[in-house]
Amino acid sequence: MTSRYRVEYALKTHRRDQFIEWIKGLLAVPFVLHSQPNAALTHVRTDDTVLNARRRYAEIMRDVEQLVNDHIEHQRLGIPERSKLKLLVPSLSIFFTPLLLEEAFMAQDTKRAISSRRFVSPSFNDIRLILNTAQIMSLVKGGPLQLVTFDGDVTLYDDGASLIPSNQVISRILALMSRGIRVGVVTAAGYEEAKRYNDRLHGLLEAISSSESITAEQKKNFVVLGGEANFMFQFNLDAPHLLERVPRDTWALDEMKKWKDEDITELLDIAEATLNDSVKTMRLKADIIRKSRAVGIVPKPGTKFFREQLEETVLAAQKVLELSDVGRRLPFCAFNGGNDVFVDIGDKRIGVACCQRLFGDIQGINTLHVGDQFLSVSGNDFKTRMVCTTCWVASPAETVDILDEFLELASIA
Repeated sequence: MTSRYRVEYALKTHRRDQFIEWIKGLLAVPFVLHSQPNAALTHVRTDDTVLNARRRYAEIMRDVEQLVNDHIEHQRLGIPERSKLKLLVPSLSIFFTPLLLEEAFMAQDTKRAISSRRFVSPSFNDIRLILNTAQIMSLVKGGPLQLVTFDGDVTLYDDGASLIPSNQVISRILALMSRGIRVGVVTAAGYEEAKRYNDRLHGLLEAISSSESITAEQKKNFVVLGGEANFMFQFNLDAPHLLERVPRDTWALDEMKKWKDEDITELLDIAEATLNDSVKTMRLKADIIRKSRAVGIVPKPGTKFFREQLEETVLAAQKVLELSDVGRRLPFCAFNGGNDVFVDIGDKRIGVACCQRLFGDIQGINTLHVGDQFLSVSGNDFKTRMVCTTCWVASPAETVDILDEFLELASIA
């Protein structure tokens, strides 16, 4: 008989991050031993409980930090599969920098009172934010940071919204650019006209245009890469919509130049057929949208899909394409957009790498990607971990917090 735990785990593995879950399990031990029992004992001093929990949590984060360093050394030697951490967390990706996890834990503990909690153990979000802070600290100390790329929806603005002038992230992006840091928005939105991107990003574009703290040369350091990795636009004060199309030869990777039009058509045909099957099977009130480099389903007016329907559609499309011959030849990305599902040619790994190439082959150790979708399936930011450092956010407010952390630490470094 299969246990409920095993059933639920099997159903949700695509929604887990093994590294974060593993750290969460490590921190659960001192929580159980030091915090939880004391919750019901009134004679135990709270200060002592907090100090003991903080010490044990910090020790664990220091141990994990050392395991990351060991993994980086094995990467350098070309044998990452032999690192202790890779054996403990098989799904582990590339580390471009050390992670200052103990220091980051202490910083987040001050904000989130992790050690002071006696009923709620260290959570997924606690660990996610600790990892973000650790990455920012490492970039400031090791750097220099030369390129920051952002996802759009849920990272820079709310899902389906646009970047309006009052958005707090704008002043932080201007601060990055004034330091000479290049900035890119790498989005799934696959528009082929500058106007459409201006509509979504007009607050930021107008702020860059009118800024006196950014030189004319620095203003050219802003780009938009749409359709994951298909359409690039660069800031230009003289362009009608403050963005001009960048010739593909100046930013496309060598691997992209080998893509064949017939393969693109074949992959999108298979994806469209699979999406149609999902619409019929789950009786979805949806329209099929076919673009030059993408295909997807969107809800009919007044309709909203359930999360389970979206994930089923993504998983079905991804599996069918992975098993196809063309899916082995051509990179693609199937993802859940919140209330739609799209399959794009290429992915954000390629998109970030294209930005790196445009700005002079910037390395992963000098690049940061900020996004909200880092789940291994249906997360279109996931593959950026292969080409740069990353921060995983859950809202535009968290993006602001991360940029504030970086700017504050960079100002005193």
